[in-house]
Amino acid sequence: MSSYLAIDIGASSGRHILGRVEDGRIRLQEIYRFPNRLVQRNGHLCWDLDALYGHVLEGLRACKAAGCVPDTIGIDTWAVDFVLLDQAGQILGDTVAYRDARTQGMAEKAEQIIPFSELYRRTGIQKQPFNTIYQLLAVGQEALNRADRLMMIPDYLHWKLTGVQKFEYTNATSTGLVDAEKKDWAWDVLDRLGFPRRLFPALSVPGTAVGPLSPETARAVGFDSRVVLPATHDTGSAFLAVPARSDHAVYLSSGTWSLLGTELRAPITTPESMAANFTNEGGYDYRYRYLKNIMGLWMIQSIRREVGEEHSFQELIDAAEASGYQGVIDVNAPEFLAPDSMLQAVKDRCAQEGQPIPGDPAQALACVYQSLAVCYANAVRELSRLTGRSFDCIHIVGGGSNAAYLNRLTARASGLPVLAGPTEGTALGNLLAQMIAAGEFSGVDSAREAIHHSFDIQEVQP
Repeated sequence: MSSYLAIDIGASSGRHILGRVEDGRIRLQEIYRFPNRLVQRNGHLCWDLDALYGHVLEGLRACKAAGCVPDTIGIDTWAVDFVLLDQAGQILGDTVAYRDARTQGMAEKAEQIIPFSELYRRTGIQKQPFNTIYQLLAVGQEALNRADRLMMIPDYLHWKLTGVQKFEYTNATSTGLVDAEKKDWAWDVLDRLGFPRRLFPALSVPGTAVGPLSPETARAVGFDSRVVLPATHDTGSAFLAVPARSDHAVYLSSGTWSLLGTELRAPITTPESMAANFTNEGGYDYRYRYLKNIMGLWMIQSIRREVGEEHSFQELIDAAEASGYQGVIDVNAPEFLAPDSMLQAVKDRCAQEGQPIPGDPAQALACVYQSLAVCYANAVRELSRLTGRSFDCIHIVGGGSNAAYLNRLTARASGLPVLAGPTEGTALGNLLAQMIAAGEFSGVDSAREAIHHSFDIQEVQP
């Protein structure tokens, strides 16, 4: 029986999830889990890529030890971050993370070269201060001229495993440098910005074979296998795992970030869409993930780190629900991106917006949960207006689908039933791309139908 391995690396943790298809049902087995944390280097917030790659290899060794050697392997991660390599394949500089402040002022610099209204019309990607386009401007022309190639984080990890370079399409769109209609690099935009063309190779779609493990990797992990591209942008994988049965479903990938939207067959790059800050990210099978970025459970994770990680998320949820707090703030305010204290940032925002100031962490958590639910509901209404669609449910996948309190608040605020699950949405979507490539499923529809038969999906009525 064939097996497939998803290596799903998020901004706070990663996991190796093995998947099989048995009698039409998808079976998952967690093999290995590891932490992922930002580190301070040379005055910047950075990723420790050596540690991440070490965990990738350690998880593969754990597969071997468990007697579960996968036929294929795929890696997905968060978007927008990258490495620059020289001709010898060495990383130039530090791998700076999107939460770092180095991009301050870069959107304004880009505006002087190409107005954002034109950029959005071409690429369909919302303005976020951490977009790759702004990070590249922050790197500076001298460093770009020294670089031989640019690789997004999952592409880099695939290259480390195989020695083969591929630039995967769904993650490439998050750079803000891919033409939404043409589904290829916006070459004239790259030229105007001074980004060398050699840094941007041809794009490959999910399902593309990268190649076998290199001999060095095979020796290090004790077996051989093949790497197949999933949607390497984690939201692209998560959206593939949404078990929607119609075009009238809202998709919500709930984790460190909350990504709320739907699937379209054509991008929406109108001024109205730009003003609402919706984005048209590339998805599996050239479907567009038309969605809005919402700050998400990063705020909850940050508060938990402050109060002590010996408290489980369920303990915190129970305390928030019992706190009796009532108040709503803008969870997309920029001060929540990387504050020194999330608790203080929430209190300050409450004071600024005239909301009751939380008296303890439980009330601050309740404020965040209630604010997220209202933000979701508002985004659903915007989504309906911009797409001209009516929606009849909200599908939530990812770790946040377990947050029953938030699910109830979301159903109540939106007036729509919430269908919660599967929890490992991103890893599952990664696996589905590999399984479709292997012929286990005929396409997206049959793969999504299998999810209904394979996982417990909780329904919450408004």
